[in-house]
Amino acid sequence: MNIKRNILLNPGPATTTDTVKMAQVVPDICPREKEFADIMKQIRKDLVKIAHGVESKHTAVLFCGSGTINIDICLNSLLPEGKKILVINNGAYSSRAVEVCQYYGLPHIDMKLSIFDIPDLSLAEKALKENPDIALVYTTHHETGTGLLNPIREIGELAHRFGAIFVVDTTSSLGMIPFDIVKDNVDFCMASAQKGLMAMSGLSFIIGDKEFIEKSKDFPKRSYYCNLYLQYSFFEKTGEMHFTPPVQVVYALKQAIAEYFKEGEDAKIARHARVNSAIHKGIEQLGLEYVIDKEKESGLVVSVKYPDLPQWDFNKVHDFCYERGYTIYPGKISTTDTFRLCSLGAIDTKDIENFFVVFKDALDSIGIKTPLK
Repeated sequence: MNIKRNILLNPGPATTTDTVKMAQVVPDICPREKEFADIMKQIRKDLVKIAHGVESKHTAVLFCGSGTINIDICLNSLLPEGKKILVINNGAYSSRAVEVCQYYGLPHIDMKLSIFDIPDLSLAEKALKENPDIALVYTTHHETGTGLLNPIREIGELAHRFGAIFVVDTTSSLGMIPFDIVKDNVDFCMASAQKGLMAMSGLSFIIGDKEFIEKSKDFPKRSYYCNLYLQYSFFEKTGEMHFTPPVQVVYALKQAIAEYFKEGEDAKIARHARVNSAIHKGIEQLGLEYVIDKEKESGLVVSVKYPDLPQWDFNKVHDFCYERGYTIYPGKISTTDTFRLCSLGAIDTKDIENFFVVFKDALDSIGIKTPLK
C-alpha cells in the first residue's frame, strides 16, 4: 500500500513507520487464544526490559485506553486506607493527576509550582516531614505542555527516605530519553503505545513493583475497570487482559517493539536528540522565542511563543502546514500563547529541515517576514 507520510510535530500520537501500520492487518483472532496471550506475555517482558526493570521484581500491566487511564489506575489503586498522595505539580499533566485525586476524593496535597521551572525539592521535603501519612509521591517526568524535564531521581530518593512509593508519568519520555526504573528510584512508571514506542493509540501500560501490586489487593477498591491488581492478577492467572484488548493495536505494538530493539536504545535516543537540535536551529534562524530555557528542557518538546505581531494567526499557519503534511500543535500554558514542536516519532533531521521551509512559507503567506527582529 502507498500510505501518505505525515510528519507529526505534536506531542503524540507520533509518526509511525509503514511496517507498524501494516502490522495491524492480520487474520482475525479471538483474543482468548493462547497464541495471542503469548504475544502479550512477550510484550510485557519487553516493556520491563525497555524500562531497565528487573524481571524478578518488576512487571508490566497492559490496559485499553490513552495515557490518562494510567494516571487514574495508579492513583486509585496504589493508595492505602488512611494515607495521602503528594503531587509535585509543575505542569498540565501533573495537574491532571490532581484532578483524578479530586474526582475520587483521594486525600492529597497539590504542591502547585511554577510551570516554567524545575521543582524546589526543599518544599517537597518539608511536606513529607509535616505529613507522615503521605504514602505516595507523584510527578510527571516530562511535562509536554512546556517541554520541562523534572529531576525524578532526586524526587524518588526523597520519597523513599520518607517511606513513600514514587509513581512517575513517563508517557512522553519512556523510550526517547534515558530512563532506568531502578536507578531513577521509581516504583511505578507509565506510558502509552503511541508515544516513545511509535505504535498506535489505544493501548497503555504500567511498569512497576510486583510485590507492591500484590499488596495493593487489600487497599480500598475505588474502581472496577481501572484496578491495577485486578488486571495484573488476571494476566498472571490466564495470560490475558481481564476485558477485551485492542487486538490490532497489540500487533502494532509487537512490531514497534521489534523496531525499537532493532534501532537500539542509544541510537534512538541520539536520533531524537538530533531532531530536537534541528528544531532549535530552525526556531533560532526564524528569530522566534522559546518558553523554557534549553538546559531545563527534556530534549523532546520545544514550546515556542507566538510572535507578537498583528498578522500572526496560529490557525492559518497550522492549516498551511497541515495541507502540506506537517502538524504543529498549540501549547498548554494558560498565561502564555504558545505552540509546540516535538521530536517524537519516526522522523529525522531532514524532516525538520523540510518542515521549516514550509513553516517559513506559511509565515510569508500571512505577511510575516523572517527572521524576526
